[in-house]
Amino acid sequence: MPKENISNLRQTLWNIANEFWGKMSPDDYRDYILGFIFYKYLSEKILYFADNALKNDGIDYLSLKEDSPLIELLHQKSLNELGYFLKPSELFSEIAKKGSNGERILEELTSILNNIEQSTMGTESEDDFGDLFEDIDLSAKKLGNSEEQRNKLISKVLVNLEKINFSLESYEVDVIGDAYEYLIGEFAAGAGKKAGEFYTPQGVSIIIARIVSSGKSRLKSVYDPTCGSGSLLLRVAREVDDVSNFYGQELNRTTYNLARMNMILHDVHYRKFDIKQADTLENPMHLEHKFEAIVANPPFSANWEKNDLKLSDERFSSYGELAPRTKADFAFIQHMIHHLDENGTMAVVLPHGVLFRANAEYKIRKNLIDTKNCIDAVIGLPKNLFFGVGIEVCILVFKKCREDNENILFIDSSKEFIQVGNKNQLTTENIEKIVSTYQDRTTIEKYSNLVSLEEVKENDYNLNIPRYVDTFEEEDPIDIDQVSAELKDIDRQMAETDNIIASFCDELGIAKPF
Repeated sequence: MPKENISNLRQTLWNIANEFWGKMSPDDYRDYILGFIFYKYLSEKILYFADNALKNDGIDYLSLKEDSPLIELLHQKSLNELGYFLKPSELFSEIAKKGSNGERILEELTSILNNIEQSTMGTESEDDFGDLFEDIDLSAKKLGNSEEQRNKLISKVLVNLEKINFSLESYEVDVIGDAYEYLIGEFAAGAGKKAGEFYTPQGVSIIIARIVSSGKSRLKSVYDPTCGSGSLLLRVAREVDDVSNFYGQELNRTTYNLARMNMILHDVHYRKFDIKQADTLENPMHLEHKFEAIVANPPFSANWEKNDLKLSDERFSSYGELAPRTKADFAFIQHMIHHLDENGTMAVVLPHGVLFRANAEYKIRKNLIDTKNCIDAVIGLPKNLFFGVGIEVCILVFKKCREDNENILFIDSSKEFIQVGNKNQLTTENIEKIVSTYQDRTTIEKYSNLVSLEEVKENDYNLNIPRYVDTFEEEDPIDIDQVSAELKDIDRQMAETDNIIASFCDELGIAKPF
């Protein structure tokens, strides 16, 4: 997409966001803006689909009367191929037009959003479209104290959004996907610690996606047990020619809706994704599946319901230990390893504490190295990459059938980044270096080291990166004689300055300051 178009798109989106400024928090108006973008996308998608279906008859969809027999034919065809249906009068462009003319649209808009969900009832796509617009309350007082104020605000938003051309006819331009990802990133920037619930920085996402897809052009399946907005899953799809199926689970209801919208907006067919809403550790929804690629950015050191009954759960039973109640990091790891296919790769973002913490975590780590031998690489990242989290984090890479099963690769990229505003950011070169070092399993002085399992065991299964990658930089030797000479020269200059000041004081007839 040309840079000037991206700039215009972002300016339009900011204009829309500014309509909400001062009325509600970014967390609240995010749901409205992203929901309306999704409605516009569904409208343009079905219009493009219907116009193509009617092309041979020389008819366009907007010209059809609502009682036309063609409407019912298109209804059935659309439900089968797109998973939902919108009548011509329900399209985004028609409602935006009414809003621009000053007509009252709130009641009709609410009905349309409900109709989209209702159109899928009893069909194969029901789970993927159900309650997607539940966070859009057009009667909320935060939109305005009166219906007139609320109508005026929503009309402005729709009219501004109507200016964006989503270019659905071009397979090379993902305008809507770019807009959505941009907005998710911008909302994450203002969400503080909450950002971790739905957003992984792009640079980190690219590294994870390229690692789990290394050497493959197609993936049978990719899974994210804490999928947030679904961006990590979609990033994996960009690195290969095809992903047959996407699976995810998300605890937060609003973020779960965001993930399903994100999938559809990126033209992932409803039959190809299965996103569930529930607590992954307490109520796993895909237990019968094994996945070729697993990616995750789980909540760091979260609390979880540690219970001895879980020792009989097949996800945890082979370790004989459960993660601490206040640090669920290894519980997520155990869950994901259970789901990893024999030929699969798993990459997960975690706090550095998992590399060296003692007690139960030590025993789980020892099992992963000694018994399962599935830790393939440990990659240290710079601090302050994530919104709301300033600490350094790492990416752990796991494989059940490792090609190089006598070593673990350690990479320390903590010093390679640029600063953008108050955040650190990975450059294209930083990302490429991490990925190529992982793929080639190369040892680079002060950056990476291929470490034998024996050495790791000698270090008592401590995976702390500085034990294996020496990044210490020796300082230049200090020339004491030179320093002494410089100090003497400074003393001389100070004495000369004192003499000059003293002569000025004598001329002015005032006391010397020393």
